Amino acid sequence: MSVTVRIPTYLAGFAGGLNAIVVNGAADDTAALLNALWKMHPALRDRIVDEQGEVRQHINIFVGSESIRFADGLKTPVPDGSEVLIVPAVSGG
Repeated sequence: MSVTVRIPTYLAGFAGGLNAIVVNGAADDTAALLNALWKMHPALRDRIVDEQGEVRQHINIFVGSESIRFADGLKTPVPDGSEVLIVPAVSGG
């Protein structure tokens, strides 16, 4: 299994300067994928999830074009070959 995780430039510094990270291995859901990502780049963890392991409020994660907030959260399936986007929330007034 191979999944590409794309992260914003401001997080790339915590991932060796990479904006796209290929995660190989079995990851049935988003939580398993993120755990594999933390093993590769541990400094990303605290910027994406909080102390309880929940996705931070200002971070959005998409599996393909589907936001995990509107799917099954961290239990959202991640099919082989998927592209996962981790992006900051956009707000304004």
